[in-house]
Amino acid sequence: MRTGLGMDTGGTYTDAVVMDLDAGRVLCKAKSPTTREDLSIGIRGALSALDRELLDGVGVVSLSSTLATNSIVEGKGARVALVSIGMDYDNSLRVDHAVTVAGGHDVYGNQVAPLDEDAVRSFLESVRGKVDGVAVTGYFAIRNPAHENRVRELADEVLGVPAVCGHDLSSSLGFNERAATCIMNTRLIPVIRDLMESVEKVLKEFGIRAPLMMVRGDGSMMGRAEIRNRPVETILSGPASSLIGAMVLTGRRDAVVMDIGGTTTDIGILRDGKPRLEPEGAVIGGIRTRVLAAEITTSGIGGDSRMIVINGKLRTTPLRVMPICRACAEWPELRDALARMPRIRPIRYAVRDQDSFVMDSEFFRTLRHPPASMDISEDDRALLDILEGTPKTLRDAAVRGGRLSFTESAVELERLGYVQRIGFTPTDMLHARGEMDSFDSDAARTVAAYLADGMGMPLDAFLDHCRAAVRARLCTELVKRIMYEDTGIEDLGTAGGALVSMAVSGNPPKGLGCSLRVNMPVIGIGAPVEAYIPQVGETLGTEVLIHPDSDVGNAVGAVCSSVSDSISILIRPVNVLDGRDFTSFSKLGRGQHPSLEDAVESTVAAARAELERSLLASGAEGIEFSVDRTDRTMDVGAEKPAITEVSITVTAAGRPGLLGRRPLPEFPYMKLLIRWGPFRGACNSPPEPATRCA
Repeated sequence: MRTGLGMDTGGTYTDAVVMDLDAGRVLCKAKSPTTREDLSIGIRGALSALDRELLDGVGVVSLSSTLATNSIVEGKGARVALVSIGMDYDNSLRVDHAVTVAGGHDVYGNQVAPLDEDAVRSFLESVRGKVDGVAVTGYFAIRNPAHENRVRELADEVLGVPAVCGHDLSSSLGFNERAATCIMNTRLIPVIRDLMESVEKVLKEFGIRAPLMMVRGDGSMMGRAEIRNRPVETILSGPASSLIGAMVLTGRRDAVVMDIGGTTTDIGILRDGKPRLEPEGAVIGGIRTRVLAAEITTSGIGGDSRMIVINGKLRTTPLRVMPICRACAEWPELRDALARMPRIRPIRYAVRDQDSFVMDSEFFRTLRHPPASMDISEDDRALLDILEGTPKTLRDAAVRGGRLSFTESAVELERLGYVQRIGFTPTDMLHARGEMDSFDSDAARTVAAYLADGMGMPLDAFLDHCRAAVRARLCTELVKRIMYEDTGIEDLGTAGGALVSMAVSGNPPKGLGCSLRVNMPVIGIGAPVEAYIPQVGETLGTEVLIHPDSDVGNAVGAVCSSVSDSISILIRPVNVLDGRDFTSFSKLGRGQHPSLEDAVESTVAAARAELERSLLASGAEGIEFSVDRTDRTMDVGAEKPAITEVSITVTAAGRPGLLGRRPLPEFPYMKLLIRWGPFRGACNSPPEPATRCA
C-alpha cells in the first residue's frame, strides 16, 4: 500500500489526511485551528493527531490552501509598489505606491519608446522601506519583456525586495488584468512563503522527507520553486481541491460542490467529472486576473464572516474575524469587558467603509509585530504594544494609550495582517442557538443579545434572522452560479434579483409566491456543511450529499491530483502574403523563423524541454505531453488560405513522484487525471456511503 499526506490550511482550520493512494481511501484524518500568527502551530497540531506509523510511510505530501484567496478577498498581504511601463493602470486593485514611466512595445514586440530608467530609479528610491515587493507591468510586454526585466534588475539593485514581472505570470493580452495579477502575486509572496516555511519546518520535525507539492487553482500540483515564485497561481487552490475531493469521496461526476470554510463559500459545478476552466482568468473579489483556474464562484460568507448591526440593519461582511465564542474560551477575562458594553444608541451612522466601523462588542489582538525597518506610524506601534497579550476593545486601547482613537491604525494593521479583529460571526450564531458547543456559548449569546437590542428584536428572533440571512445568501450564490453555468448571464438584474430573493428568503410577500428548484445534487465540503447545506437543499428542492469525510474534503483532493503545467505560444507571419518569415512569442522569449513548420517545431520542442525540466524539478514522474493547436487563416485568393496566426498550448502532466522514486502505484483515478487534466475522472473504487439529506 502506498500512502500520501494531504493537507489543507484554511482561514479557520488546518486539515490533514493520510490517503491510501491505491484505493483512494482515507486512512486517518485530523483537524486543528489555523494559527495565523504562527502557521506551524496549527500544522503541527493536525499532524500530531494522525497515526504516527502511517505518517512514517507517506511517499508524497501535497498542500492546498485558501490563504491566497482569503488574503485577496480581505485585502491583506505585503505592501506593493507598481511600476507601469507605457500605459496607466486602471487602479481596479489597490496598490500602496505606483508610477507610470515611458517605455513599452507594440504588438510585434518592437520598442515604441525607450524605458525611462531615471524615472524608475527615482521612484524606487522614494519607496525605500515603504514596500515589501515591486510589481512590474509593461505595455505589450508579452511580446517583448525587455523593459519589464530591466525594471526588475533596478528593483533588485535599489531596494533588494522581490520584483515580479507580468510576462512571467501570463501570456494573455489585457494590460490591466496582467497588472492586477502581478500585484496580487507580489502581495502574496510573504503569505505563501510563511506557509511553505511553516509546513517544511513541521515536516522536518516529524521526519517526513517526502516531496512537497501544492495545488494550483486549476487543480494541478506545482513544485516548491514554482510555489515560491508564482504564489498567485494558488488562488482558488482550496476550492479546486474540494472539487477533486468531492469526486473521490462520493464518486459523483455531475453535481454542485459547495465548500464552506471560515472565510468564504466556494461553489463549483461538475459535469461529467469536470468543471469548466475560466478561459479569461479567475475573478477574485470582483477583479479579473490572468490566473488559469476552475470556474468557481467565491463569496465572502463563511463560518467566521463578520456580522454587524449598523443603523438597525444586519450586515454580513467578507472580513474574517475570530468568533467571539472562541476568543472568550481562550481569554475568559473578555467576558468582563462584554458585561461593560454600553447599549447601542438609536442613532444613525454615516458609514462609507464598513471595515472602518468598529462596534463596542469587537476586540482586537496583536498577531505579530512588523520588522523594525518597516515605516509605520507612532500610533501603529503604540497600538501593537497595547494589544499584546489579552485582546482589547479600541475604546479601552485608546484610554490606555492616551489617544482619542486608534481606529485608523487598527484598520490598517488589520489589513496588513498584524492585528486580528474579534467579533460576532455565523459560528457565534450557531453557539448562541445551541447548535454548536465547541467554545463559549454564553459569550456568544451575550453579544447576540447586544446586537439584537440594536435591531430592536428579541434575542431568539434575531438569531433566526441571522440564520435566515446566511441561508438566503448561500442559496442566492448557488442559484447565480448555476444560472451563469447554464446561460452565461452573470447579472440577474433588478427583477431577477428580486425574484431569487423572494424564492430563497423563506418569507415571500403576500402578493407573489415563487420557488426555485436545482436539478443537480449538492455535495457539501467543509466542517460547517451539516449546519447549512441541508437547509439549502430543502429551500431549493434538491438532493444533498455529505460524506463522512467531507470535513477534510480539501485535504483529500490535495493529494489526489496530478502534477501539470503548460506554456502558450503565439506564432504570426511577418507578412501574411509572403508566408515565409514568422515570429513566435511565448514566456520563453521572442523568436524569428524562416517558415511556419520551423516555428512550430522549434517552439514546441523548446516548450516541451522547459516543461519537462520544470516537472522533473517538481518531482513528477510518468510525464506525458499534449499539444493543442488552433490556426487562424485569411482568404487571399491563392490555392489555400494564408495563415494569420497560430495559437499553441503545450501541456505536460505526470504523477507526483513518491519518496525514494520507488515503483509508482497505478492510482485508480490517475490515468484519467493525466490524460484529461486534473479534473477528469474520480475514484474507481466504491466510495464510502455518503450521508444523504433530502
